[in-house]
Amino acid sequence: MTNSSAGDSIEQAGIRFQIGMYEEALHADPDDAEALRFLAHAYGQIGKGEERLQTDQHLARLTPHDPRVHYNLACSHALLGETEKAITSLEDACGVGFRDAVLLRRDNELDSLRDDPRFIAIERLIDDDQ
Repeated sequence: MTNSSAGDSIEQAGIRFQIGMYEEALHADPDDAEALRFLAHAYGQIGKGEERLQTDQHLARLTPHDPRVHYNLACSHALLGETEKAITSLEDACGVGFRDAVLLRRDNELDSLRDDPRFIAIERLIDDDQ
C-alpha cells in the first residue's frame, strides 16, 4: 500500500466517521440545516450521489430562499446525469440570488451541462448582473 492510498483510506475513514455523526445528529433533529449541509458535502466526497441528492433535496425544502442550496442541488442532479433537474435547480438558484460567475465556470460538477443552451443562458444572465 502506498502512502497515497493509506492517506486516502484514512481520509475516507474520517469522512465516514463524520457521516455517522451527522446522521446521528439528524436522528435528534431531522431538519438541522447545518448538519444536512455537512452531510451532503460528506456524501459527495465519498461518491454517495443518491444520498447527497436526497440530502440536498431536503435542504432545498427547508431553506427555499438559499441560493447556495439550490446551486448544490443542481450539482447533485448534474453528477447523476439528471440534466433537466439540474438546469431547473440552477434556474431556481438564480431566482433566489445566486450570482457567483467564477464558481459556475470552474465547478467541474457542472461539466455535463456546459454545452446545454439553457446553461449558457444562465451564464449570460449572471455575467449581465456583474
